[in-house]
Amino acid sequence: MTAVASLLPVNVKLGVLLFALLLVAAGVTHWFRLSPDSGVDRRKQILVAGVRAAVQLAAVSLVISWAVTALSGLLTFLVVMFGVAVRTAGRRLTGNHTWWLTAAPIAAGVVPVVAALLLTGLVPPEGIALIPITGILIGGALTVTVLAGRRALDELAQRHGEVEAAMALGFPDREARMEIARPAASDALLPGLDQTRTVGLVTLPGAFVGMLLGGASPLMAGAVQLFVLIALMAVQSVAVAVTVELVARRRLHRAAPGPQAVGLGRGQSVTADRAGPGSWPGRSRDKGATG
Repeated sequence: MTAVASLLPVNVKLGVLLFALLLVAAGVTHWFRLSPDSGVDRRKQILVAGVRAAVQLAAVSLVISWAVTALSGLLTFLVVMFGVAVRTAGRRLTGNHTWWLTAAPIAAGVVPVVAALLLTGLVPPEGIALIPITGILIGGALTVTVLAGRRALDELAQRHGEVEAAMALGFPDREARMEIARPAASDALLPGLDQTRTVGLVTLPGAFVGMLLGGASPLMAGAVQLFVLIALMAVQSVAVAVTVELVARRRLHRAAPGPQAVGLGRGQSVTADRAGPGSWPGRSRDKGATG
């Protein structure tokens, strides 16, 4: 029996356990009402995510040999990964036409790192090496883009009065919004930072374990994992910086839900940051909405 097979045999027991764990995740979410409001069903999202993951991994297993052996397959695979990441991040941040701008932070973080790897010869231009490394980096950029964007947009919507106060003191619009958005968005870096600080003490990440199972020496596996963690921090830092800049400049924004007044309570609509570039609905309604 190989090392991989002894670690996690693929059989009926595995399928039953996966199904049970998925039900546990959905059940706990439903029982403790872990949804932001009645319009979002996290239980359903968890179930759908689990089924999608199984289908997508099965599909990847069928096409991965083509992707790692043919140049056309490699390029197609990378483009699909990037496109799905952009669409996923965009949908999490906004429902309007600005969603596609999430391509900027993801590309700004990932492309320079991958280019540096290829130019230095550390990674060969082959699918077997490029696909997993690029996928890890795109996934990391996707995560922080969503976290930074949501935190920045939510913070600006809730604290629009502070933005106006800063502008009244002479701050340009970008700088006023940046002072509110940047501290909140920077929290998106914490998961990656904690993962790097605790590696080897709390967890043994996938790249490390995978290389060991593949027959690599512990030293080589550790070096590759160290590179992945450091590269992820670089990618994520750039992605967060670009996301905050897009939000501060009103390039990436949320659509206004309607002409209702701005509300600050739970469940109320906040439109101050959602009208898009060139408008500021909070100015004409602050007095009536925040009093």
